[in-house]
Amino acid sequence: MSFRRGRRQGVVLGAAIASSRSRKREAAQNAQAPISAQNDQQVSSQNNEIEQLKQLAELKEQGILTQEEFDAKKKQILGI
Repeated sequence: MSFRRGRRQGVVLGAAIASSRSRKREAAQNAQAPISAQNDQQVSSQNNEIEQLKQLAELKEQGILTQEEFDAKKKQILGI
């Protein structure tokens, strides 16, 4: 009888440990998810800024914008 009780306790303990490890693993993954989302937003923002700067450069090359206008807008986009 004590063997069964010990075995049952071992199974319950093993399940509790596995559950705890699983929760820790999920918590670690969830903690990284917002960081990943922030990184994606930063990359998207940077790509948008690059595209805007390319368009401004084209407008400057075509003579539509002056150098001063280009510099002012570039500073605004880059937050300088």
